[in-house]
Amino acid sequence: MQDDAVTGGPWSVVAGEWQPPAELNTGIPHPARMYDYYLGGKDNFPADREAAEKIIEVMPDARLAAQSNRDFLGRAVEFAVGQGVRQFLDIGTGIPAVGSTGEVAHRVAPDARVVYVDNDPIVLTHSRALLAHHPVGHTTVLHADLRDPEAILGDPGLKEAIDLSRPVALMLVAVMHFVRDEEGAAETVARLRDALAPGSLLILSHGTQDFMTADAAAETTRIYSRASSPLVLRTGDQVRELFGDFELADPGLVQLPLWRPKEELPDGWQQAVPAYAGVAVKR
Repeated sequence: MQDDAVTGGPWSVVAGEWQPPAELNTGIPHPARMYDYYLGGKDNFPADREAAEKIIEVMPDARLAAQSNRDFLGRAVEFAVGQGVRQFLDIGTGIPAVGSTGEVAHRVAPDARVVYVDNDPIVLTHSRALLAHHPVGHTTVLHADLRDPEAILGDPGLKEAIDLSRPVALMLVAVMHFVRDEEGAAETVARLRDALAPGSLLILSHGTQDFMTADAAAETTRIYSRASSPLVLRTGDQVRELFGDFELADPGLVQLPLWRPKEELPDGWQQAVPAYAGVAVKR
């Protein structure tokens, strides 16, 4: 793949030119755009902001939780590079922002290959336009849905960018809680794990009710039920099962800010970040 090209799906970016997707449905909140709003981004619409503000009413520190998740992603990518991994498959990537997988990976390993996968047209458009003007390293953006792992694994763009016979860091950061059990959440992760070579990593964070009151968990779930992807909060034991037989790296599966923090945690973080995080290796 050429360094100045971003490919994937019917919307491609080559040498700075990109073709926009079909009309967006901006009237329904989308988790990726709500997340962008929490992080202070501008790639969101009134429906996204309205839903996000309702979440903030229930969880006043929702922005802190989002930033904590983004910080975990950065630490995990740096850990993967330290383990010798140079290939990253980021599914449900969301709208690129400061501290994205590609930004961190290419800062510490310029030869890293990164594949972004998302099903939201605005994420795809924004990613491709951004990357077209920043021709750094090997980056691919694919239009696919996490609920269809076979389509992801069989995509020609993925096969061109990543060698699945070598270690890959599979990034499922703050995305599995938008896949319901009846949609095959466990089976989806298992299929993706099975496709990875020994030495690969699963980097995962996931919302949970374990650190929330029952009322807050119920209201948060209710608000997201009106979004394009309803929220599924899982217990620590349920999240741990998603790692299968992969071996969790120290400190194991922990409340998200506790995964190898670099700085002192802010006051009140225990209540502000109702999520688990972990990184595990395939032996």
